Amino acid sequence: MNRWWIYQKERFPLLAHGPLIAAFSACAVSFSSLVRHAPAPGWQMYVTAFGVCLLMFLQLRIADEFKDAGEDARWRPYRPVPRGLVTLKELRMVFILAAILQTALVLALDVRLMIVLAIAWSYLALMSVEFFCRDWLKKRPVIYLLTHMGIMPLVDFFGTACEWLPRGAHAPAGLGWFLAASFFNGIVIEIGRKLRQPEDEEEGVETYSRLWGKQLAAAVWLAALVATATSALLAATAIDFTTPVIVTLSIVLGIAVVYVSLYLERNLLGKKIEAISAVWTLALYLMLGLVPLLLE
Repeated sequence: MNRWWIYQKERFPLLAHGPLIAAFSACAVSFSSLVRHAPAPGWQMYVTAFGVCLLMFLQLRIADEFKDAGEDARWRPYRPVPRGLVTLKELRMVFILAAILQTALVLALDVRLMIVLAIAWSYLALMSVEFFCRDWLKKRPVIYLLTHMGIMPLVDFFGTACEWLPRGAHAPAGLGWFLAASFFNGIVIEIGRKLRQPEDEEEGVETYSRLWGKQLAAAVWLAALVATATSALLAATAIDFTTPVIVTLSIVLGIAVVYVSLYLERNLLGKKIEAISAVWTLALYLMLGLVPLLLE
């Protein structure tokens, strides 16, 4: 068990990912009930959304281990799979076990959720084979980024379905901007974790700071924050919670601008940008879901 504990610390740290995914999934369930003016969701809806989402992001990590196995062996031998801590065969079994647990959670709540889960699984499967055009996508990093972030609104949509589908309702009309915020926030997280100072760049490791240069990469990251905030604001209008969302996200955005300035002056490590991405994500999902529900 010790080696699996080491694996999760290195590749899927639960202490870091757990709170973010909990906020992500709880927000989806809460927002769905708020936008429909429905009663507060039941505990099983939250548990199912969190469990399935957590395992989905674990499956995404495992899928990355498979599709990046060759590059990891060549350029990143320190990672768990190349150095022999765990094997791809073992990870395949973990992937399957996660799918079984997801199915059990879904069936315990509402069998119809299997349709929504199957859609997310199908997209994950396409991502795992790089949509059958790996080389073409690798040469087009913007398209690569956008196509891979498509999984975010799908997982978030599943979270909302945990509220409206068991209650016999239809997907509420106000979900569009909420799912858009999830999509853009995925870009915030993805770019934020791949911004580095020149001395921290690794041979064979693709980062946006190396691909686009620090200034452009940081500018795109800030643009993604603005796009996320705009979508979140429009989503907040559907639940009459615009002012708190504006104030909260404006504060975090201001901090992000300061961080970017320090990063560009080489006074801040790229890891700090990743950290503020996590703070932004937590603030976003708390303000669009749990906080307005608790204040209602």
